[in-house]
Amino acid sequence: MKFPRSSGILLHPTSLPGRFGVGDFGPESYRFADFLADAGLHIWQVLPLAPTGYGESPYQSLSSFAGNPLLISLEKFVERGYLSPQDLDDTPVFLEDTVDFASVIPYKFKLLRKAFGNFHSTQEFESFCAQHRAWLDDFARFMALKNANGQVAWTEWRTHEPDAREIELQKFWQWEFFRQWAELKSYCQTRGVRMMGDVPIYVSHDSADVWSNPDLFELNSDGSPAKMSGVPPDYFSANGQLWGNPIYRWDHMQATGYKWWIDRLRATFQMVDMVRLDHFRGFEGYWEVPAGETTAIHGRWVKGPGASLFEALEAALGKLPIVAENLGVITPEVEALRHQFGFPGMSVLQFAFGSDPQAPTFRPHNYPREVVAYTGTHDNDTTAGWWQGQGVGDSTRSLTDIERERAFTKAYLNTDGREIHWAFIRAVMASVADTVIIPLQDVLGLGNEARMNLPGSTKGNWHWRCRPHAITQEMRDRLKQLTVMYDR
Repeated sequence: MKFPRSSGILLHPTSLPGRFGVGDFGPESYRFADFLADAGLHIWQVLPLAPTGYGESPYQSLSSFAGNPLLISLEKFVERGYLSPQDLDDTPVFLEDTVDFASVIPYKFKLLRKAFGNFHSTQEFESFCAQHRAWLDDFARFMALKNANGQVAWTEWRTHEPDAREIELQKFWQWEFFRQWAELKSYCQTRGVRMMGDVPIYVSHDSADVWSNPDLFELNSDGSPAKMSGVPPDYFSANGQLWGNPIYRWDHMQATGYKWWIDRLRATFQMVDMVRLDHFRGFEGYWEVPAGETTAIHGRWVKGPGASLFEALEAALGKLPIVAENLGVITPEVEALRHQFGFPGMSVLQFAFGSDPQAPTFRPHNYPREVVAYTGTHDNDTTAGWWQGQGVGDSTRSLTDIERERAFTKAYLNTDGREIHWAFIRAVMASVADTVIIPLQDVLGLGNEARMNLPGSTKGNWHWRCRPHAITQEMRDRLKQLTVMYDR
């Protein structure tokens, strides 16, 4: 898949500003789309938009097909008549630069439930439910049962009779989520902005996916994971990353013609224009950790489905606009699989200046054209935070390592270190990489406090929000100058 020369911003919608404590598909999302267009940027990359479970991680979702109700705009609910303006009058004063999920979730879901009380079924709603029945019925039932059982994992449920009204509520929220997303995506298209989504390789054990398709996953007789996913130690984490997701039974999936994966990608491409496929190397070979381990160190590599999966996907869906996340322990076999299907890989500039053997491949003078270049990703520190010595794998970098990287960075980028984030942005913009993505935190020049995720940790992630009016005209103009200068 050939991607046109362009650039964009990585910003998850929960990180948008707004008065309700968490970003959503309301007015601020349209203002952000305007900012992208006015700056000459053509891509808005988001993280997975699914409903979050443990730790509010978009990569530990309750469904691969459903949307996160927290992203529904309450202001649009007022426009539709589900809520009155007065319903929003007593909105608490939430923190501006972080999502306090413990406060936001009960507040917002109370209003989402109130909106459902004022909803009357329509033909459009019924058509949506019929169109998405293949996943929606199971998801709505799963969520109704989860709520009835006090939010515990499905393996601990005692009640198995869902409330019919609760099922209808879940379907209503999904209808509104997809309707509001479609409206936003349509607006972005009018401004020349494409949406780039994100598909995690694995799904959460506590999800409608596993609950309704247990035969597709490596589970024990009690439903618990028999084997867990993760990655061995790398430049992200000294102990590796133990994700804990159940491993797929790839033989069963292949026997069905990979139907579940085809349905999953078809649904995704109905929402977005292109996709970052997370942990691409896991499709060639994946790291399998026995249940009960507390780190990912003691695992083993197991062969994945390889080309057979992507052949089935292409046969069903055509050429796939996929960006392969090929970071970590990458082998020639992984790269051969990526090249076989023409998927661009990723390059992260923060990894270019250390002593890791792969570092030279992350330097712009070594980029191939068919690559997506990042200053950093959601798993990295911000560029300013990295420069200040926090960096990737914080505990593994000595003061000497940091100083050596800093000196090399200055020499390579011909910078004195002031406005290091703009030096990084210019370097990737000027490169031959067809596609460039910049986290909004790097445009804003924010430090470690704005980091989105620290791999291997379970607390303090996914909370960052952009403050109102943080994006200035000067930032917009500087980005516009770079997009014009470097033909993006």
